Amino acid sequence: MNYDQLFSLTNVAVIPFWLLMIALPRWRWTQRIIASPLIALPPALIYALLVLPQVGSLLAILGNPTVASIAQLLGTSSGATIGWAHFLAFDLLMGRWAYLDSQESGIHPLLMVPVLFLTFMFGPLGFLLYLLVRGVYALRSGRVPQEKTVVA
Repeated sequence: MNYDQLFSLTNVAVIPFWLLMIALPRWRWTQRIIASPLIALPPALIYALLVLPQVGSLLAILGNPTVASIAQLLGTSSGATIGWAHFLAFDLLMGRWAYLDSQESGIHPLLMVPVLFLTFMFGPLGFLLYLLVRGVYALRSGRVPQEKTVVA
């Protein structure tokens, strides 16, 4: 399999989960499926498949990163696919957390549509928006969000 195929496969592997969280947030099967952190397994496996054979050279770059060395790495098909799989795996985990937390907090699913879409497209911006929505909701409802340790 070449990098273009792995890149596309990574996209295909995460889109169904995003669609479930955004389009069918209250469906019983969505809640059961998204409850598992294993939803991030496909992009994580693709990441591992690409990283492990070159872990030595990657450690040399990542152990002392510079803008130039990271730009050079990401400027390759291998580096771009590795970065993309990394982004998609962790953005999906962040979206999963926001989805589950919003359900526990009673935040209306329609408020979560832009949050989850932004998390899917721009990861950290969606996270920041969710923290804002969560904070405003807590202030308006008189609830204090409870931070908890997440155990898989």
